[in-house]
Amino acid sequence: MPIQVLINLFIAFLWMFFQDEWSILSFIGGYFVGIIVLFMMRRFFPTNFYLKRILSIINLFLLFISEAISSSIYVIRQVIGPKIDITPGIFKLETELEGDMEITLLALLLTLTPGSVVMEVSHDNKFFYLHGLNLPESEHAVIQSKLKYEKAIKEVTR
Repeated sequence: MPIQVLINLFIAFLWMFFQDEWSILSFIGGYFVGIIVLFMMRRFFPTNFYLKRILSIINLFLLFISEAISSSIYVIRQVIGPKIDITPGIFKLETELEGDMEITLLALLLTLTPGSVVMEVSHDNKFFYLHGLNLPESEHAVIQSKLKYEKAIKEVTR
């Protein structure tokens, strides 16, 4: 992937050189020409086309933002309510992800989502121990979030 980005930047500068116009618009035009050239040459590279991974990263970021907003609304509703009716607890969550980067990313995303905190990761990296704000509802919400996050993380890292 890094070589594709460098080639794309090289094509953009080469485009500016041939156009004899050193401006940001000329660079952007050359960058788009480079994207097209790299897309046509993608079968010659050992890795996937780099824009696919960048779009996957943006998708993961937008997924995190939407999950954080929905969880924040739930937590705010619990806190502002006239009576706090919660049953906090700890539960065990299994993951399909492999590798330290994938496990760490999932743990961070689950912790940053309001209402749940990853307390510990098992030694074999297959289980998380999470603390949930309202156990029956939080566990279901975290499982749904985990499934979405795992799919997005796999798209980014594999």
